[in-house]
Amino acid sequence: MALASDSEINDFLASHPQWTLEAGELATTATLKNFTEAMGLVTRIALIAERAHHHPDIAISWNQVSLRLSTHSEGGITPKDLELATHLPLA
Repeated sequence: MALASDSEINDFLASHPQWTLEAGELATTATLKNFTEAMGLVTRIALIAERAHHHPDIAISWNQVSLRLSTHSEGGITPKDLELATHLPLA
């Protein structure tokens, strides 16, 4: 799979302000009310990611869920990352 172009990534970021570009990966953090809500969000993300056969890196703290997306086998962001990011719930 080819990497996404800079233009594709910039277009995505312009239309999805909750995502940023960090160290060559798409990144976002959702802040929720408590740990239970954070875990519920992770479960929803996991179900979507599993159906897409593409999985974000997830870090969980008490009320925050941080996601990072890139295609490790391709060494960067691919259209598959952009597509998955558009479908992930962030709250």
